[in-house]
Amino acid sequence: MASVSLMRIIDKMKLENLTPEIDITGIKITQPDINRPALQMAGYFEHFEATRLQIIGFVEYTYMASMEEERKSFIYEKLLSNDIPGIVFCRELKPDPKFMEIAVKNKVPVLTTKKATSAFMAEIIRWLNVKLAPCISVHGVLVDVYGEGVLITGESGIGKSEAALELIKRGHRLVTDDVVEIRKVSDDTLIGTAPDITKHFIELRGIGIVDVKTLFGVSSVKDTQNIDLVIRLEDWDKDKEYDRLGLEEEYTEYLGNKVVCHNIPIRPGRNLAIICESAAVNHRQKKMGYNAAQELYTRVQNSLARRRDEEDER
Repeated sequence: MASVSLMRIIDKMKLENLTPEIDITGIKITQPDINRPALQMAGYFEHFEATRLQIIGFVEYTYMASMEEERKSFIYEKLLSNDIPGIVFCRELKPDPKFMEIAVKNKVPVLTTKKATSAFMAEIIRWLNVKLAPCISVHGVLVDVYGEGVLITGESGIGKSEAALELIKRGHRLVTDDVVEIRKVSDDTLIGTAPDITKHFIELRGIGIVDVKTLFGVSSVKDTQNIDLVIRLEDWDKDKEYDRLGLEEEYTEYLGNKVVCHNIPIRPGRNLAIICESAAVNHRQKKMGYNAAQELYTRVQNSLARRRDEEDER
């Protein structure tokens, strides 16, 4: 199961640790959801998701302040006796001494942030969704072409890295070569990243490893990219029928998400970089509501209809 350490969350979100005496090195977050314990402060502990990161905003804070001391001791003890990975107070709110005492006794880290509650919740959920998303690794090259994430796949040695290098020289950006880590952050979105070891490197047979960031500058690389389109390169087969209109989309599937896929036959003289650029622009155009293949089909149908009308008039 994927997990993120609490220490990494503290560093990423710039949180202040109010309980430095508690050892947090082994604390892990395993789900992207968070919980605001307003109902728990009111005494309702059924269906309490204690394994989530707990967020306390201004509403919960003012309710805590209004409780009597005896009630505070009871609720705090019941809340903090659970195996909670951490509690974050937003808006730089500071918990009362009784809360801190019981939190330290139960070894529950207490953190604080300057951010407003809603803004912090949105940011932490988005970040955790990416870090804890289901992940697979595939063999291919991921390039940002005109803002579209193009995943180029195919057998080893077919020319994926060479196509990516030509795209980079034409002003597009490399995300990763050889190994693409794909994360499913939602039912509609797949995000591709590079393994830390091979980030910004391309392997070219006969030359070796090329550092794209050093050769072409920081504008030629990107850390993450949505995967919008898959281009599968394959050797040209003269006996195979290839789609020449593109009226019906073909798809491939990763982690249960469908992505538009084009099978591109390779033969000498075909410029892969231009083909990838054209595929990306055409895909972008389809998303904006224009389909060139459908437009051609409509023109042909209208032409045939006019001819039939002219023949009928004769």
